[in-house]
Amino acid sequence: MAGQGTTTAPQESGREMQARTEPARRRVIGPGLRTFLIFAVLVGLGALIFPSSYFYRVGTLVWINTLAVTGIVVLLGYVGLVSLGHAGFFAIGAYATAILPNYGIPSPLAMLAGVALAGLLALAVGRPILKLSGYYLAIATLGLGMLIWMVLSKEAWLTGGPDGMVVSGMNARNLFKMVGLKLKSAEAWYWVAGFAAAIGAAIAVNLAGSPSGRALRAIHDSDVAARSLGVDVAKAKSRAFVISALYAAVAGALLALANGYITPETGGFMHSVEMVTMAVLGGASSVFGALVGALILTALPQVLTVFADYEHMVLGGIMVLTMIAMRRGLVPFIVDLWNRRKS
Repeated sequence: MAGQGTTTAPQESGREMQARTEPARRRVIGPGLRTFLIFAVLVGLGALIFPSSYFYRVGTLVWINTLAVTGIVVLLGYVGLVSLGHAGFFAIGAYATAILPNYGIPSPLAMLAGVALAGLLALAVGRPILKLSGYYLAIATLGLGMLIWMVLSKEAWLTGGPDGMVVSGMNARNLFKMVGLKLKSAEAWYWVAGFAAAIGAAIAVNLAGSPSGRALRAIHDSDVAARSLGVDVAKAKSRAFVISALYAAVAGALLALANGYITPETGGFMHSVEMVTMAVLGGASSVFGALVGALILTALPQVLTVFADYEHMVLGGIMVLTMIAMRRGLVPFIVDLWNRRKS
C-alpha cells in the first residue's frame, strides 16, 4: 500500500521545543543588551532610594568613574596593558567641552571634538608607545599624561591654569524638559551619566565576545601565540588603546558638564592611579568590576569622613586587605565563590 513505505515523524515534546528555542532567545537578549538592562535597573534603583541632591551628585560621579574605568577594563583586563596616563585623555575630553563653547561651538559638538581629539592622540602615540611592555609601557604612558597635565597647568590663557575654568554649556535638566520631565540639575545629570555608563558597559561586553575581543584576549595570554594565530598584535593593541582613550574622554566631558568647573587635576597622575585602582579592585576583566571599583573608591571616602584624620589610612587598609584576599578583584572572587557553591 502507498502508506506502508512512509513513517510519521514523532511529535516534538514541550521540553525539546524549549531546548531548541532557548538559543534563539539568547540571541535576542545578547550579553550586551543584558548588561545594559542590568545597569539601567541599577540606575533606576539608585534614583528610587536617593533622598537628596547630594546623593545624586555622588551617584553621578560613580557612573562617570564607571564609564572611565570600563575603558581601563578594555585595555588592562582584555589586553593586559597598563596605562598610568589615562587621566590625560579624561582631561582632554573635559577641557575641550569647557573651552570650545567660548568660541561659539555648541556643547554637544565640543564634546564630540574632545572625544575625537583624544582618540586621534591615542592613535598617534599608541603605535610607538605600545611597542613597549611592562613597567616601560607604564612609564611611557605616565610621561604622556604628565605632558598633558603640564599643558593644562601652564597655558593659563586657554585653560585657566592651575585655578581651572568654569564650564558654561549644556544643561541636562533642559534636555529632560523637552520630553516633559522636570528634574533637578543633579538628578538630571545622574540619569545622563548612568545611561552613558550602561551604554559603555554594553559596548565593552559585546566587544569581549566579538572576534576582535577574542584577539585581544589572545594577546593578553601571549603575544607570540596570538601572532602565530594570525592576529596583528600591534594593530589590536592600538585599537584597544584608542577605545580606552575614547571612554576616558567621554567620561571627562560628562564630568565637566555635570560639575560646571574643572581643574588640571582631572588630568593628574593621581587620577590615573585612581582609575587603575578602581579597575583592579573591582576586577580588571569585568565591566561589573568597573562599577564595583568605582562605587567603592567614590562612595567609601564619603562614609569614612567620620574617621577624620585617619580616613586615608582606613581606606588604604581596606584596599590592601581586599587585594590580599581577592587577588583577581571583588567581582571575579564573588563569581568564583558562587560557582563553587552551585557545584
